[in-house]
Amino acid sequence: MSTKIQLYATTWCFACRRARAIMDLFQVPYQFINIDEDLEARAYVERVNKGFRSVPTILFPDGSLLVEPREGDLKDRLSQFQTTQ
Repeated sequence: MSTKIQLYATTWCFACRRARAIMDLFQVPYQFINIDEDLEARAYVERVNKGFRSVPTILFPDGSLLVEPREGDLKDRLSQFQTTQ
């Protein structure tokens, strides 16, 4: 399992760009995985989202997921993540 947050996203998606900006603001390490270029990643996103390519899909090191999170929800989760590191 990765020790970094894995951000499954696309480059053209506004919500994905917003999620990246928030993660950069919180200065948490993450791996950006472009599902337009990585077919295995795309299949993973579809599998965990019941066939949908829902982005951003964010996988945390503890195995929990956030899918298409609202800004406040992502900030809350990142705050929790920072306090457990």
